Amino acid sequence: MEHKLEKKYGLFMAIAMVIGIVIGSGVFFKAEKILTATGGNLKQGILAWVIGGIIMISCAYTFSVMATKYQYVNGIVDYAEAAMGKKYAYYVGWFMALIYYPTITSVLAWVSARYTCVILDFSITGGECMTIACLYLISSFTINALSPVLAGKFQVSTTIIKLIPLFLMAVVGTFVGLKSGMTAYNFTHYVSHGSSNGLFTAVVAACFAYEGWIIATCINAELKDAKKNLPLALIAGTFITMSVYILYYIGLAGAVKNEVMMAGGETGAKLAFQTIFTSAGGSLLFVFVIISCLGTLNGLMLGCTRGIYSIAVRGLGPKPHVFNQVDPTTNMPVNSAILGLFLCGIWLFYFYGANLAGNWFGFFSFDSSELPIVTIYALYIPIFIMFMIKGKELNFFNRIFMPCISLAGCVFMIFAAWFAHGIAVVSYLIVFSVIMLFASLLLRKVKQHLGG
Repeated sequence: MEHKLEKKYGLFMAIAMVIGIVIGSGVFFKAEKILTATGGNLKQGILAWVIGGIIMISCAYTFSVMATKYQYVNGIVDYAEAAMGKKYAYYVGWFMALIYYPTITSVLAWVSARYTCVILDFSITGGECMTIACLYLISSFTINALSPVLAGKFQVSTTIIKLIPLFLMAVVGTFVGLKSGMTAYNFTHYVSHGSSNGLFTAVVAACFAYEGWIIATCINAELKDAKKNLPLALIAGTFITMSVYILYYIGLAGAVKNEVMMAGGETGAKLAFQTIFTSAGGSLLFVFVIISCLGTLNGLMLGCTRGIYSIAVRGLGPKPHVFNQVDPTTNMPVNSAILGLFLCGIWLFYFYGANLAGNWFGFFSFDSSELPIVTIYALYIPIFIMFMIKGKELNFFNRIFMPCISLAGCVFMIFAAWFAHGIAVVSYLIVFSVIMLFASLLLRKVKQHLGG
């Protein structure tokens, strides 16, 4: 007897799941970068959050229509296969397994350690921080590999916890700031002119905070009345996320002056919380921030452990018979998980050398927290175009209008990345091309598996 996933989620649960998946560490990690990139120009910073949010919402809507068209399809690799064929899906899966998941997961391990070090008064680039980052990475792997059920419960609990500091700062920070005049001061005083590409840099930073929404489409098979509720859940969930981010950003402006926030760097957020909620209360809320980061790390590790497995089950990639094995006791693809942890370790080493310790890799030093995310938007483009060609039964709004808005957003992200990162984009593309070339060489050995 074939077991299928039950239709167990209603609309409100689906909206909560979308919010829980998307909201993570990025809003804490990137808020200060957006403020610095715009020279303390709060209006421009809010515009960056809005642009990033619109791109996220439009893409989420287009994928939600796809999810209802391809009823039993889950995840970006399967959407790629439905729209573009097996070969394109293979390359997307390879990118996700070797670049996307391990780069973002390794950065999240460091972000979690970074805020831990702020509490403990350690250096965020020293040996203490990197040791804690490795500990968090291995701990997250251990929980996911040995007890997926425990990992799931941890994910649910951190979803609730991560909203506490955001809502408190958004509401109390804004109220205090309006009363004291701090909000008005920060909206009218700029610290500097920012960089010439400040808005582009800010939008690319915002895209890191918004990333994760694509994972929310995976609940399609478990959602009641999915054709109606999935688009509503994705639009409502992503819109609420954007609103929470903007209100949190405004709340920070009510706590301390922009120049203090920018000069404080990683301690700026802690100072803002302590200013509003006293030293003890601020420190406690900052612990919630750390837990929020660890929750995001846990969710990304979930994808990381299954990266190579998603390729192996298709009979593709290196040693498919090794990496498609699932442990009968834990129901986990253990071999795939071990390789996922190894790749995280490599990318954590790279991130430290390229972004924290100086310029270890010279020309090949780039920001591995942002450029892989922009690549995802580039990979969406052919999927959206083919969807517009194939979706003849859909109305104009779903087939043409929203996919065109999504395409425009994807193209904007590519140009924004170029303006924000400059020549580093070239070094990233070289590394990307080498990794994808290796995928191509492996593909030649298993051409008989491909029909698309």
